[in-house]
Amino acid sequence: MNVRFEILMQHYNNLLDSQSFVASDLDYSLLDYHIPFLEKMNVIGTSSISIFDLYQRKHVYISSNFEEFFKWKVEDIYKDDIGYFMKQIHTEDYIKLLEAGIYFLSVGFSIPDKDKRNFKLVNEYRVKHYNGHYVNVIEQHCLLEHDKHNNIWLALSIIDISPDQDINKPFSSRAINLRTGEIYAFPPITSSLLSNDPLTIREKEILILLSDGLLSKEIAGKLCISVNTVNTHRQRILEKLDAGNTREAIRYAEKLGMIS
Repeated sequence: MNVRFEILMQHYNNLLDSQSFVASDLDYSLLDYHIPFLEKMNVIGTSSISIFDLYQRKHVYISSNFEEFFKWKVEDIYKDDIGYFMKQIHTEDYIKLLEAGIYFLSVGFSIPDKDKRNFKLVNEYRVKHYNGHYVNVIEQHCLLEHDKHNNIWLALSIIDISPDQDINKPFSSRAINLRTGEIYAFPPITSSLLSNDPLTIREKEILILLSDGLLSKEIAGKLCISVNTVNTHRQRILEKLDAGNTREAIRYAEKLGMIS
């Protein structure tokens, strides 16, 4: 899981790096415009609301309802930010959230600027409740503000406790075009999670372990898969990277930034 998490975080940060922000062009007075309205929603509703700044890569607003309904201390969230949220989300779901986030962020960067506000991302996953047990939540994401260069800048998140509390309910992520009603589910039936990257997450995971000197049998044990499956992935890696051997594949992947 740690290797997969590192791969996903690397790709997530690479995606954010693909946007070119100009700090002097970011008008943070817009936050002063939005926050009073969000505070009113916080008083009259039960949703936990936050704003994520893709330039600073941190939350710039967190509503007090996180304390009211989840007993998560807002001051602690600000201190640890993404790390704090990661600790509250079920481990399996956090990995899937990262995968879905990478996919939909890639899509969001590629669609025409005029259409970006038409989309809402809806995730359903498990988080720790104040009683120590996990509860299902529904999280809705949408674009709050883009900058002068049409970079995705401020993202709004609204989290509610789901009415469906079957704790074994599988993770769900989908994007909805609010104008057309079309729904795009994750994972997509076709196309790779990493659109311009030939390797799948599992193949990257195996290649990193190979670069650490592990044998197929050791990788199989670490990932709880068969040796035959590991070897199949190894063969596909060589084919995709047009490499003659594993060492050549590792060097090529490192050069292109696919693994580190």
